[in-house]
Order: sequence, then structure tokens, then C-alpha cells
Amino acid sequence: LKHGRVSMFATMGYIVPEYFKFPGELSPSAGLEFKDVPNGLAAISKVPALGWAQWFIFCGLVDFGLYRADPSRDPGDYENAGILGVPNASGPMQDAEGRKRKLNAELANGRLAMVAIMGMMFQDGTFGTTGPDMWGGLQPFAFETELGVQAPVGFWDPAGMTKDGDALAFRRRRETELKHGRVAMLACMGYITPEYFKFPGYCATDLSFADIPNGLAALSQVPGAGWLQIFLFIGTIEKWFYKYDASRAPGDFENGGVLGAPNGSRMVEGPAKTRKLNAELANGRLAMMAIIGMFFQDGLTGQAWADWSFYHDSPLRG
Repeated sequence: LKHGRVSMFATMGYIVPEYFKFPGELSPSAGLEFKDVPNGLAAISKVPALGWAQWFIFCGLVDFGLYRADPSRDPGDYENAGILGVPNASGPMQDAEGRKRKLNAELANGRLAMVAIMGMMFQDGTFGTTGPDMWGGLQPFAFETELGVQAPVGFWDPAGMTKDGDALAFRRRRETELKHGRVAMLACMGYITPEYFKFPGYCATDLSFADIPNGLAALSQVPGAGWLQIFLFIGTIEKWFYKYDASRAPGDFENGGVLGAPNGSRMVEGPAKTRKLNAELANGRLAMMAIIGMFFQDGLTGQAWADWSFYHDSPLRG
């Protein structure tokens, strides 16, 4: 709770100075104004040592004086703190369900803030800036007009993999991204559909489709010959039907029409096609994250769509 609360303040402390700074002087003796203090990690070297001492003493007084731990109270619940930690403010909350919901929200927001502030500090340390440039690096990029450059982050390359302007490397990565995204979208649908529909009949001798469990458990049920058939089918599609052509855009195959339908209709060039291709990239990126989450939950709970209460080995269990 303490780390989460501090991280929420720290995250706001990274964002607010981009839009507002106090007027006046931070240190009259040093002639240092608030507006002269940079945002982020660079501020560490600008604030005078006496200023840091004041911060240290202030935080110590709050931690050891105002908000003192009390074993008779819930974790993070202090006698002198009301709602939102305001000293001697209103409280406690009377609505039991509302209180539980808000306390859960505080924990969730704190966990998110701990991850967020580490990401901000990492990006800040890597690129040396905290503003919008932090999310794209300091160098101009050669691919800012390519498909997939979408709000809210624009051209997002925190690792700087494209700063060399290598068009061939970018094309290879875009082809890989499209392929992985398309496979992930099919995989997500493959996790969802069997919950509502399965083919009638048999997958193999004495093994009906209805008997094959959903999710990771299916790996041990499908016979080796079945996996071989799937492997050969995908290989045939990959190597002969949807063949790579350097003269075409990444992911665009001569035999594939709209939605990959063999020899299907083609979209007319224009804004509508650009919008749909951007949507494919965005949906593929989401699906790659989603299928990993599905695998993770399936592996921990033992069921494709189980509640987290099935995670019996959770360290959070008493």
C-alpha cells in the first residue's frame, strides 16, 4: 500500500510539471526558480542539498509522526488520516460495499502506478527527457508515416530499433508483426469458440471433438497424427499458397483477398483501405497480448476460462 501510494504521487509528479510549475523561487539563495528545475530524473542534480534534506525530514515526520502504523487497524489505515489520506478528514466510509470497492481500486491503481513509474524512470534514463519525446526517443524516425502509427503514442519505438533507417529491417519486422498478429487473432477465436460450439463427429478413432477440452489441455488429447496434419496444412499455406513477394506490401499476398479469403475481392486504394489496415495492426497487437494472457490464466487455473479462484497455489491465499 505504501509503495503504491508513493508511486501514484510519483507518477502524477512526472506528468503535472509538463503542464504546470509553481511561480517564484525554489531557492532564493541559489537564485533557482521552479521553472528552471527540469522534470524527471534531471531534477535530482538541480535541487539543492538543503532542499532534499527538507524533503527527507518532511517525509520522515509524516511517516513516523502523523501516519503511524497501528497493529489494531487495517494495513494502511491510520488514525489521523481520513478519506484520500487528508489529515483528520471525514471517515470512515459507512457504505461497506462501496468501501471495499474503493479499497480494491486503491490497490489496483497502486500496482499500476508502481509499474508506470518504473517505466517512466526507465524511459527518462534512456532518452534523457520526460515529455512526449520520451515515448519516441530523441532521433527523428524514417517510418513515422507508415501504417500502425496511431494515437495515443504515435510512432512508438522505445528500444530505438528503427533509428538507423534500415528499410529492409523495418519491412521484415512489419511482416513478422502482421503474421504474429493474424495468428494471435485466430488463436484468440480458437480459445473462445469451443466454449460455445464444437464440430460433431470424431477427431480420431474413439476420440470425438466433444471430448477434447478447450485450451492448453487439448495439447495432450489430440493424437500425434493430428498435429502432423495441422503442421503440414500450415506449411502448405505458408510456403505455397501465401508466398512472399518482395514487390507487394508486407502481408499482402497474390492469392489472398479481403480477410485472407483465397482469391477474394480486393479493397480499393484510399482512406477506407488505410483505416482497415491500421485496424488490422491494432487488433493484431491486442490479440498478441490477449492470447498470452489466456495462456497464462489457463496455465495457472487449469481451465481455459476459469475464475482466478481456481488458482489454488496463489501466494495470496491464506
